[in-house]
Amino acid sequence: MTETLTLSLACTLSDRTRPVLDGRVPVPGVTFLALPGEPEDIFRRALRDKAFQVTELSMGSHIVTTARGDSPYVGVPVFLSRAFRHSAIYVRTDRGIRSAADLAGRRIGLPEYQQTAALWVRGMLREHYGVDTSGIAWRTGGLEEAGGSERVALKLPAELDVRPIGPQETLNGLLAAGELDAIVAPRPPSCFAGRSAPVDRLYPDYRREEEAYHRATGFFPIMHCLAVRKDVAAEHPWLPLELFRAFSRAKEMSLEELSRVNVLRVSLPWIAAEYEAQAATMGGDPWPYGFRRNRDEIAAMIRYAVQDGLAAEAIPPEALFHGSTL
Repeated sequence: MTETLTLSLACTLSDRTRPVLDGRVPVPGVTFLALPGEPEDIFRRALRDKAFQVTELSMGSHIVTTARGDSPYVGVPVFLSRAFRHSAIYVRTDRGIRSAADLAGRRIGLPEYQQTAALWVRGMLREHYGVDTSGIAWRTGGLEEAGGSERVALKLPAELDVRPIGPQETLNGLLAAGELDAIVAPRPPSCFAGRSAPVDRLYPDYRREEEAYHRATGFFPIMHCLAVRKDVAAEHPWLPLELFRAFSRAKEMSLEELSRVNVLRVSLPWIAAEYEAQAATMGGDPWPYGFRRNRDEIAAMIRYAVQDGLAAEAIPPEALFHGSTL
């Protein structure tokens, strides 16, 4: 491997990506043009324009496009974003919604139907709480700005009630006005943050609910993976595995920093104790990379996508990732 490549790398700036972006952890034979940004913009440009050679990618969209055979990217089992999503469910407090079961038959907003957070919430509602999500009216659109749309076009079963909101409407505005019963959103709507409407989280003590969910399922929901554009991976088949090694090293560095107590690297007083507690709860590795360790969770995501009508049929989890990384 004597060639030196210059590759674009688009991802969110985090403790897990910063060591690669700033060059502390190199990929042999590669110089990166670092393009840090926010996930929504990165995903749209990656999926619509194939804009990046290496990119962070929505797992929901990656499953959709891989299942229908038009994905421009192949995954690397480096899961740059994971998040429990009980905290992402916001409900009107004047509708008698006290538990997940009360969401059945409601009108619920989502930024995008294919969004990974929404995929997890629907799967969780069905399999963990027994809610028939096919009877929910799903409404999609921008959270705070009008005009949001799906990052890649979807063809959903006709029996599902999934429709965009009006071109001048926002999910926050409709929730505040009572036109929606609930929304699922990774970012808090402003009507909740400002306490300007009767809106609260379905689970105000979401950490307790999320910890119980983790104990029951073993899942720490995967949101995003690393991906390589297929033409780049075909020309340089050594690259996906080298990316896996580099990003794994970067993650190890980020976790090691959490345990340093001579000078705290994170602005939280008890971060080292918190890290120890989370590592103990989550099997010694609170942020697992690698295909084998995460195969069951990825299979669950594919199952959710089929049940949601996002994928016509199940694909093997291996299909999402470059063969050298399995």
